[in-house]
Amino acid sequence: MTYVLGLDLGTGSLKGLLMNKEGVVLTTKAADYPLITPQTGYSEQDPAEWLKAAEQVIKEIIEETPDASSGIEGISFSGQMHSLVLLDKENHVLRNAILWNDVRTTQQCHEITEVLKEDLIKITKNRALEGFTLPKLLWVKENEPDIWQQAAHFLLPKDYLGYWMTGNQQMEYSDAAGTLILDIEDKQWSKKILSTFDIKEDICPSLVYSTDCIGTVREELLEKLGLQGTIKVFAGGADNGCAAVGTGIVKEGFGLASIGTSGVFLSFEETGDKEYEGDLHYFNHAVKDAYYSMGVTLAAGHSLTWYRNTFAKNETYEELLKGITSVPAGSEGLYFTPYIVGERTPHIDSQVRGTFIGIDTNHTRDHFTRAVLEGITFSLKDSQVLMEEKAGKTFKKIISVGGGAKNKEWLQMQADIFDASIVTMETEQGPAMGAAMIAAVGVNWFADLKICAQEVVTYKEEIQSIPENVKKYEACYRKYREIYPATKDFFQK
Repeated sequence: MTYVLGLDLGTGSLKGLLMNKEGVVLTTKAADYPLITPQTGYSEQDPAEWLKAAEQVIKEIIEETPDASSGIEGISFSGQMHSLVLLDKENHVLRNAILWNDVRTTQQCHEITEVLKEDLIKITKNRALEGFTLPKLLWVKENEPDIWQQAAHFLLPKDYLGYWMTGNQQMEYSDAAGTLILDIEDKQWSKKILSTFDIKEDICPSLVYSTDCIGTVREELLEKLGLQGTIKVFAGGADNGCAAVGTGIVKEGFGLASIGTSGVFLSFEETGDKEYEGDLHYFNHAVKDAYYSMGVTLAAGHSLTWYRNTFAKNETYEELLKGITSVPAGSEGLYFTPYIVGERTPHIDSQVRGTFIGIDTNHTRDHFTRAVLEGITFSLKDSQVLMEEKAGKTFKKIISVGGGAKNKEWLQMQADIFDASIVTMETEQGPAMGAAMIAAVGVNWFADLKICAQEVVTYKEEIQSIPENVKKYEACYRKYREIYPATKDFFQK
């Protein structure tokens, strides 16, 4: 039997997924690695830990499926976006990787915005935020000049994994789009941005497509990992791009609502010429020559986790949520805003904080619980509305993944708030599935990612919206949108 292997290099762990030619997932394995936080606001990792995790995961997969040792035809990657890996001329890592969730670069973001002005959105389609790679490069340049002088190349995490496997360096478009250096439409490194900030162009890797072959697994690594034969390696994609592939968001008309620690509302874009003016993230897709737009709620599932840990620490999520069916849509006037760590879309406000508004003596804990779920979903609807208002999109079907897909009442809530049918995955494997699908297209099992998604991605039954609830939630959402402008100044320092 033949296989492909998808490796997802996440923030806290690396996941490996083995898939056969029929699109069946045979096994998944994961290995954790530590986060390094030298001071408040700093978030780093040692890239050597990623390599150890990859080695462990591959060996465990082969141990469970022995014929994968000689049966793997292709490998590809998904990875955390934005995080900076700096290499010297000999391709040695110069310092810990600065991760996407590191917030030390506020000053550099202000500088980028002030210097580039309207060219920033025109070229990159995105605003300067602490998560992106360019601010991290400027921070190193300004604060670690000795390291900057030695810097010859930069990569993103999954591209460093690809370099380790093949000895070749490159970056594909869906990840490059998150650097704030790529000209999104022209698909080339922006000479204007590089020259403006005095960054040498040859520090940037060559650009490739997600399904491009970037080499084969090195001979010495084959032996070390217990692999055999010639195994092709493909460029892969950014985690959100791969999540879109793995959930079938490869054509217009579908939305993706992903509720993890943070929340994402994502939509396929056929072209790169939409004018979102930086209100949404706008990136190149893993699907060749396509794009996706995306809004982010910083504390989606994190809001529910905080709520449970604070008010129901000894209860499971199932126990906590079982009473929400007794509370009507709209939680009888109780509202929650999930801004407990600030907010990204649509407000881009690091100072704002969450609120419960409208509390009265008739409200029970179940009201508060339902209000938390509604507030998280309203926050994601903010992104949906931006796409509808700015690009004329309509969403008849939305795929729900993550924590929001694990509770039937919450799924119904999403259908009613988004006013769309909600679909869940038959098996939810996340970005690793997208990475495996990229490898499957790379080895010519499928002609392209759209055809691969048709064959491989399967959904459960649809949940339809309830018209009377849709009407209630339309009124509630209008009030929800009034909360931020009415309270934002209270939280400013």
